[in-house]
Amino acid sequence: MKKITLLVLAPLLLLLGGVPPAAAQSTTFTGYVRNYTAILLEGDQKYAILQDTLDLKIEHSRGKVDFKANPYINFFHNKETEIDLRQSYLDIMLDSADFRIGKQQIVWGKADGVFITDVISPKDLSEYLLPDFEEIRLGVQALKIDYYIGDHTIEFVWVPDFTPTKTPATDSIWYVKPEFSISPTYDYSKKEVPSNFGNSEIFLKFSAITSLIDFEIMAGSMWDDDPTMHINQSIDISTNQPVLRVTPEHHRLELVGGSFSTSIGGFVVRGESAFYNGKYFRSEDPALKDKVVEKGYTHSLLGLDFTIWNTRMSVQVIEQQIQDYDEQIVSDEKQDTVTILISRDFLRETLKLELFSYFDLNNAGSLLRPKMAYDLIDGFQILAGFNIFNGNKGNYGQYDGNDMVFAKVKYSF
Repeated sequence: MKKITLLVLAPLLLLLGGVPPAAAQSTTFTGYVRNYTAILLEGDQKYAILQDTLDLKIEHSRGKVDFKANPYINFFHNKETEIDLRQSYLDIMLDSADFRIGKQQIVWGKADGVFITDVISPKDLSEYLLPDFEEIRLGVQALKIDYYIGDHTIEFVWVPDFTPTKTPATDSIWYVKPEFSISPTYDYSKKEVPSNFGNSEIFLKFSAITSLIDFEIMAGSMWDDDPTMHINQSIDISTNQPVLRVTPEHHRLELVGGSFSTSIGGFVVRGESAFYNGKYFRSEDPALKDKVVEKGYTHSLLGLDFTIWNTRMSVQVIEQQIQDYDEQIVSDEKQDTVTILISRDFLRETLKLELFSYFDLNNAGSLLRPKMAYDLIDGFQILAGFNIFNGNKGNYGQYDGNDMVFAKVKYSF
């Protein structure tokens, strides 16, 4: 796969070298330093998060070619320092097309706080959904081509190497141990996706902007970011005791979907939907060898944004549904979620109060995220808030003991 990447890089580097020496050049450095502290409101662990961050954005422009890099360093009190590139890519801008190659975060869709068609960049869920979304999305090595036809855009994305979701460590407060009838043995021989051309991911999107509506239609051939747990149970003949072997394995998915947004009076209506073919689910059907079954799967959203009494509000209704459902499947046939955002500015827009909430309608669980951001002086911001989980099961209720208060002190330059 490295050879394939070099074959793509070579002509682009030739284009870069072909930029006339007299082309205008500029280099900019921006970024921020930040302290992020979160303390659990109950439990034995004093600090949930104690992190210092240096995040840099470097951009060099020369004619129609831009180079951008986003290195960062995270210092933690209880684990090793992270040094990495969030993004590092080359942009080549032509008359009717743009080329971007390198490590990049690619954002699709219209949803806020959830991922429906926004599936190209995998997610860092090591701290659940609590970090900023810019930090949750992982950059992927990709070639992205945007071709412009008036107000319409055709976007092609090729991801040569698969990158899975980053999950919480087993000693993390966010780790949820899978439930099995007996203690299993794990076989990781199939967890890695071999790096070759046949295993690359391909995505295509058509976007249109009109006077009445903005919409997108997309399709993709990809890998499921989350591995399926294949379960095989047998009897150990030496002890006559049951043995459970769990084999995590990523499977290929085919995606078709779309999104739209339009204004009606003082309201903005947003919608987004995706159908996944090839999704695997755990099943209790004794006839299934690996205790998994393949089904179609839909993930849809309808949202409404409006402003009332100088307060911005947004409501989203989200539904996930397993197609051709049978009662042996461990997951619910439908999973319904509502999100509500309330936000208002004060003191000449230097103080912002916000409440973003998730409500799990299936399990009566919720996540409430009130926060306050205050711009003290130019570039200097203080942010504080709470993450409050309610319930006893489901996406949010399972973290009922992880309520926390957090504060961030950030200086941008």
